Amino acid sequence: MNKERLTKTAVDRLSPTGVEYVTWCGKLSGFGCRVWPTGKKVFIIQFRVAGRLTKKTLGTFGTITVEQARKEAERYLAAAQLGHDLVADERKMKAELTVSQLCDEYIKLGMGQKKPSTIATDLGRIDAHIRPLLGKKRISSVARSDIERFLNDVAIGKTARDIRTKKGRSIVKGGKGTATRTVRLLGGIFTYAVDRGYIEKNPKSGVKLFKDNSGEKFLSDDEMQRLGKALNEAETKGLPWDTNSESSTKRRPKDKAEMYEVMSPHVTGAIRLLLLTGCRLREVLHLRWSEVDFEHGILNLPDSKTGQKKVYLSEGAIDVLQSLPRTGTFVIYGSRPDKPRADLKRPWKRICDRAGLNGVRLHDLRHTFASNAVSHGMSLPMIGALLGHRSTSTTARYAHIAESPLKRALDEMSQPMTKAISKSSATSD
Repeated sequence: MNKERLTKTAVDRLSPTGVEYVTWCGKLSGFGCRVWPTGKKVFIIQFRVAGRLTKKTLGTFGTITVEQARKEAERYLAAAQLGHDLVADERKMKAELTVSQLCDEYIKLGMGQKKPSTIATDLGRIDAHIRPLLGKKRISSVARSDIERFLNDVAIGKTARDIRTKKGRSIVKGGKGTATRTVRLLGGIFTYAVDRGYIEKNPKSGVKLFKDNSGEKFLSDDEMQRLGKALNEAETKGLPWDTNSESSTKRRPKDKAEMYEVMSPHVTGAIRLLLLTGCRLREVLHLRWSEVDFEHGILNLPDSKTGQKKVYLSEGAIDVLQSLPRTGTFVIYGSRPDKPRADLKRPWKRICDRAGLNGVRLHDLRHTFASNAVSHGMSLPMIGALLGHRSTSTTARYAHIAESPLKRALDEMSQPMTKAISKSSATSD
């Protein structure tokens, strides 16, 4: 049993392991520090009042000091000795928070492990959908039926809008995909409330969501051939302008003899890299030459959606990288070599139109990479490693694709056995 006082020196010495653990103060019973596998250290208290065990998180080491946490712990533990549960009082008060107020607290305290891009998306969904539809409700009164109604309201576009602002236009879209992803976020916010004892049960539990991958697409061999042909045409001869369908004339040549748009090799190269590496769009657009290891065939990404990441390169991907003009810091740049290209929306639409790929998104190239890996016999854990998935459940969406190669492999494997035990074989002997 630990007899050491919990001090800054003692907390500094605590190292993360594969699982979370708690080190208790040897001088103040019920005061401890929980260490997460990520290295995060959180001060906690634990005590009993009238036989009921109560736990509370006091704060994160680094945000508050050990002595600040100890003072707070002493206040709660002293009241518990007198039979008064201050945590229960706080939770009762917190249960009267509105959903909007809970969102404010979640934004402040519950997003610490999320990436800035994810936080920005979450903030948009909170302000566009959650606050307008549920913001005024007390969290203790939110029921499963409210979440189901919220899901359907967002799906039918009840929160959709297109308004003018000082900065331009504010466009909010509804739809089943938006509804599903927003309810998942809402479930996470209520999980935060449950973890802190504000409410006993997550009202999102049991809500049946719309399928989030309904628009997910994998390019067929024929579609990839057409994409390749359009890419080659775009970077050599150029894509012809369709004067009937092009909505903008800003980039269209005035001379009819030059009614073809030749695209930058950085545009076509980026698209090829998306298909050949399975990378996310920003991982390719923000790639620096310093992160490309040609000798070992690896991209060393310092940051991605799932953190630091290694991307293994095929010979085809290496060839694409080596063919790109190397001018500035970034592999894929736009008008300035020292700045990464912002997006590929316009050129991708033109290339898709030329290739006849209606409704295909850039992110579908990542799905195509994964589906081809499955079809060529790679295991789901290997594919998850290539894609940088943090959870095996994310890779599991490709499991159904494995049925076809498994069936082929089964047929090939069983042919000798089938031949050996078939009736025709036995008769001929």
